[in-house]
Amino acid sequence: MKLRRMLRHLFSSRLRVRALFSRAVLAQIQSACAQAEVHHAGEIRFVIETALPLAALWHGLSPRARATQLFAHLHLWDTHHSNGVLIYLLWADRAVEIVADRGISKHVRREEWEAVCRVMEAHYRQGRYVDGSLAGVQGVAQLLIRHFPAGVPERGGAAGTGGATEAAGAAAVGPGGTAGVTDSASDLPNQPVLL
Repeated sequence: MKLRRMLRHLFSSRLRVRALFSRAVLAQIQSACAQAEVHHAGEIRFVIETALPLAALWHGLSPRARATQLFAHLHLWDTHHSNGVLIYLLWADRAVEIVADRGISKHVRREEWEAVCRVMEAHYRQGRYVDGSLAGVQGVAQLLIRHFPAGVPERGGAAGTGGATEAAGAAAVGPGGTAGVTDSASDLPNQPVLL
């Protein structure tokens, strides 16, 4: 099992992932996050990672553990109501994880988050990457709307304007939907991250 997983990660192609999650697809995800945040006071981030490094695989890092690391790295816990949510896709494992901060987690059962993940995975298995990604954003947004509707101020300001920091050199959608490299996602809190 460990060897098979390592081989999958070694041979997962960043070019293939970038083709499936093109600039246009990333722009659609970014737009969906921004549109959803008009209706709730949370923050949604979407991260797509091609594969894990060999050291992480050797130590058995699970997709859930990696998603939790990225949740912390992106500072999604740093929202006024503790209602940041990360949607994470680890391409090599074909795994979707949702990590939610404690403010929203106390209202939403694990099974509800898992149901959103399964819908996304079903779309992805059929090759519908845009549909799966947008379904994930919409599913998370519906849960946030139920418990943190718009009008609840976020970080002392507008809803969903919280900052985050991403790894330097990560390709992502920039202003106007153009692909670029950014050192700080605080300029574009809704932009998906492609690692």
